[in-house]
Amino acid sequence: MRAVIVAAGQGSRLREVASPKPLVQVRGRPLIAHVIDDALAAGVSDFVVVTGYEAAKLECFLAEIAGARGVKLRCVHNPAFLSPNGLSVVAAAPFVEERFLLLMADHLFDPSIIQDLILGAPRDAELVLAIDRRLDNPLVDLDDVTRVDVAQDGRIRRIGKALTKYNAFDTGIFLASPGLIRAVREDVAQGGGGSISAGVLRLAARGLAATFDIGDRFWIDIDDAAALNRAENSPVCT
Repeated sequence: MRAVIVAAGQGSRLREVASPKPLVQVRGRPLIAHVIDDALAAGVSDFVVVTGYEAAKLECFLAEIAGARGVKLRCVHNPAFLSPNGLSVVAAAPFVEERFLLLMADHLFDPSIIQDLILGAPRDAELVLAIDRRLDNPLVDLDDVTRVDVAQDGRIRRIGKALTKYNAFDTGIFLASPGLIRAVREDVAQGGGGSISAGVLRLAARGLAATFDIGDRFWIDIDDAAALNRAENSPVCT
């Protein structure tokens, strides 16, 4: 299974800690090293990392980690890294001809989420999002998390940070297909910004966006110093 890791953003809220953001240290290792190692533990064998801000510095580190881990890893640069994150997924389009994992460079997670996501994914969905239904999860930043409104059949109805009616959180872990890339491109062509959520919304409108409930497993989005502190002090973060 191939994984695309979005690692293009500026990470301005953590710039005083380290820059670029994927190189911020958590328990002695850079964020992106955690993501790659957890994906490897889940059975991923091939990586595409989309870089942007301070690309040269990040790509130098990635070359080192690919050699140390003995894994296939290629970088693709997104020159529009200041634009919505869906454009980073589009930048990886030449390398995704079939289903792929889509991961964020600043989201840490239990590797078993990936394993079960792949095993339980419905074949008629263009995209499956791993969701957290624990609306009281203390590791979640309610001011920043992307919220999801999930129907009884597990399909996504709506997704976005501004939702007032929701029953789950977006963990940033997707089993996607080229259909997501087409949906993001369609959003841009019709005047949208081209975010990942915008692409998911378009697939959801066609009944093609499903979900996978992670249960009580660990995940965290590290966007600022408070989240970094939560990750450092979480007993389940390795």
